This record gives sequence, C-alpha cells and structure tokens, in this order.
Amino acid sequence: MEALRSLGRLVLALTIFSNLSLLAYSSSLQDIQIVNAERRIDVTSHIIKVFLTLKVENTGTSPVSEVLLAFPPTQVDNIASLKAAATVGKKKKKSYLPLEVNPTELPDAPNGTKYFKILLLNPLSAGETATLEVLYILTHSLEPFPAEISQSEPQLVYYRDSAIILSPYYIKQQTTFIRTPSTKVESFTRVEPTNRAGTELKYGPYKDRPAYSYSPVLVHFENNSPFAVVEELVREVEISHWGSLQITEHYTLAHAGARHKGVFSRVDYQARSSGVSSFKHLLARLPPRVHSVFYRDQIGNISSSHLRTDFRRSDLEIEPRYPLFGGWKATFIIGYGLPLQDFLFESPDGRRYLNFTFGCPLAETVVDKLTIKVVLPEGSKDPSAVVPFPVEQHLETKYSYLDIVGRTVVVLEKKNVVPEHNSPFQVYYSFNPIFMLAEPLMLISVFFFLFMASVAYLHVDFSISK
Repeated sequence: MEALRSLGRLVLALTIFSNLSLLAYSSSLQDIQIVNAERRIDVTSHIIKVFLTLKVENTGTSPVSEVLLAFPPTQVDNIASLKAAATVGKKKKKSYLPLEVNPTELPDAPNGTKYFKILLLNPLSAGETATLEVLYILTHSLEPFPAEISQSEPQLVYYRDSAIILSPYYIKQQTTFIRTPSTKVESFTRVEPTNRAGTELKYGPYKDRPAYSYSPVLVHFENNSPFAVVEELVREVEISHWGSLQITEHYTLAHAGARHKGVFSRVDYQARSSGVSSFKHLLARLPPRVHSVFYRDQIGNISSSHLRTDFRRSDLEIEPRYPLFGGWKATFIIGYGLPLQDFLFESPDGRRYLNFTFGCPLAETVVDKLTIKVVLPEGSKDPSAVVPFPVEQHLETKYSYLDIVGRTVVVLEKKNVVPEHNSPFQVYYSFNPIFMLAEPLMLISVFFFLFMASVAYLHVDFSISK
C-alpha cells in the first residue's frame, strides 16, 4: 500500500514538473518578438540556399538564452545544413560570431512543425535586441514539371514555400526575396504586395503577423543548371607511413532533373547544341601537390580529363563517356596520391592524426550517401574521429598485402551532403614505429630462408651411393 502511495506521489510530481516546464516554455515564446525579418531564397541551382536575417527583441521581464526556428515537416527533411551567427558591430566593423544550433521538439506543435534551437552567447535581457544571421541549405526541393522532357526542351521546375516566414513568434515586419536563374518564369503565386523585377520576386513587406502564420506560394520557372546528384560516394583514404596518402573514390552519379524521353540523337546534340539541361563536364577540386591521378570506369581508363595544378589547389575536369540527361546514371572511379607530410601530424600527447577534408570534391553536387573509410597502418591503436557535424561512425578491419592482424579502418557515414560540408576533420590514433619494420623483416626472413634452402639443396647429395 505504501509503495502505491509513493508511486502516486512520483507521478504527481512528474506531472506538475512537466506542466511547469510547458508553462515556462510558452512564457519564453511570448517574451520574444521579431522586429524585422528578411529572407533571401536562391533557387538558381538545384542546391537551394536560404539567407535569413532576424532582429529579435526580448519584450518580457526575464533574460532569454535561446531563439527557435520553425520549419514545415515537408521541408525539414530536405535541410542539409543549418548555421547561425550573431551580428556584432555596425557597417565596416561588423563581425559574426557562430552560434550553436540543435534540433528540438515542442509539445503540441501545430501541423507537425519541426524546430531548431539557436543558443545565444549571452542571454538577451529585457528590452534588448539582437540580430541573427541564419543560412540553411535545401536539397531535392525543386520538382521538375513536366516530369519528362525531350532532348531539345528546356527544364521547368516548381518551387514551393511560404510568402510569410513560419515562426513561433510574432513578427512586426518581414520580406521574402526569391532569386531565379533567369527571367523565364512561367507563373508564380501572388500574395499582395508582390513585385517582380528581373530575376527577383519580392513578397512583402508584411506587417504584424501572428505566430505560425503561413501563406503557401508556388513558383514555376526554367532552371537548366546541372542537377548532379551522387547517389553514393565511397572515399577510401589509405595512410602509409612510408610517405604517401592514397585516395580512391567510387562514384554513382545521376542526373536528378526531368527524365529524358524519346531517343537520344548525338548528331543533334553536337550540331545544334541541344540538351540544355544535360551536363557532360564535371569539376573535381583536389588538394594541391596531387600526383598519380587516374580516372576510369568498368570498361577501363577514360582519357577525357584535364588536370590543372598550382600551389593552392588542383582542378580535375572530367568528362563521362556520354552526356547525362534526366534519369541517366554513370559510375566511375577517381584516384590520386598526396604527400603524407601535408596531412599527417603529431599531437602534443604523442598521438598521430590525419587532417583531411570531409565531403565531395565534385563542385555543386549533392551526395545522398557519403562513406569515408580511413585505412590506418597496421598496428594502429585507439582510433578516434573528430568531425564538425554529426556523422555515423564505426570500425572495420581490412587486409592487404603482407598484413598479419589487418588494418583498422575508421568508417564515417553521412547522408544529404552538400558543398558546405567540405570542412576539415581529424582521425587520431596511436602508432608504435617498430611496426614499420614488420613487413621489411618479413620479406627479409622469406628471402633468407629461400637462400638457406637453396644452399642446403646444393650441398646435399641425393644420389644413391653404391
């Protein structure tokens, strides 16, 4: 009986605590208002960039340490990257301080709204204002319409969003700009005031909008930029303490635009420059001092590539065996070597670490699934990876020539990767230099025993004596 009473008290305490937390969260939402919001949406490529400037004000009586961003459920799944910064200073002395952004949840979110929480460096006191700069990247958010086009037709796409910024706060004034790749806009939704000038659509300014206001818009426009999507990319980085770093990259590339219909004519393609939405050239930005570069597929080497190098970077321009139209795919491999001293260093605690670039070397591409495999030298211990954003990690073992116990492989996996993810990451590990002598000693031992066996064979008389 006493146990039941204790359980009842615990349930009552948890209920009271959750209700108080909900009331406190609701109070903090009411304490913030957005004085001005400006959103600029760049749809000139299939990778959509959204720049959002928020001037927030604390209208309550207690300090506020976080600001919420709201997204519709149909859009949040396509967010590849989300960054925020606080603006400090004015005009020429203006600087930006990065802020931590984390996904969060609110009880009773209307219509499945999803949230991200921006943590302020210093709590915003009552009556104070702060300016926040937000950048988020959207992928797979342009819908080809018509879904199928012929070789000579341009590509038209839909972009869906809201003229009014979705926010859990009251917004005094807001404006949205949508930049298209050209002036060829078939149609767009009007939510007055709406203006169009050249390649830019302007929605607003809208004043005194309550929280969770939403006004859907649909823009139908021409976009012939390459919809290059790498469905899967496996990058293998093999470390050799004998002085080299070998990189091998396996690509499965697709054109994610409007599917090609009809028969492909290479004569029309070359003579009339038809196929404006297709692409046949790709640019891979490689590190400087690259060497031993190769580009091949299942058939063999592909000679249509050009490498340009300087002291800052190396540009590899590649051309698939055929131009890629909507729905078409191509698989190929890129490999190259790098000097070890440019990427492998020693930490103060004596451990070694690899400093390499995450992401995809191909410019303006989306990677649906990226796997990076860092192959450590045999005998490495205690591996750990430091990546500036969340990734899945696990360990594998790989066997190569003359390996005895195998090489430890640090595997990093991430989905929905965009060029903004091309940031340095580190892999730390411990290594005893004595292991570098294992393979040479093994070869020396093998040759020594072969030599001794041959000497013994020559000095032994196998004839039958009478």
